[in-house]
Amino acid sequence: MARMRRKADLPSKICAACGLPFAWRKKWERDWDQVRYCSERCRRAGKGASRDPVAG
Repeated sequence: MARMRRKADLPSKICAACGLPFAWRKKWERDWDQVRYCSERCRRAGKGASRDPVAG
């Protein structure tokens, strides 16, 4: 039986739209290298959103 992994042990990235960190998900297993956004909402916002939440 496989051991459970803690979320802290998973790789993470910084979202290109909102600038917040997000962790690896099973559905991104095959294309983790191409994932740039933490959610569909951020993906739609794309490059139009500021990376610095304070500058808003």
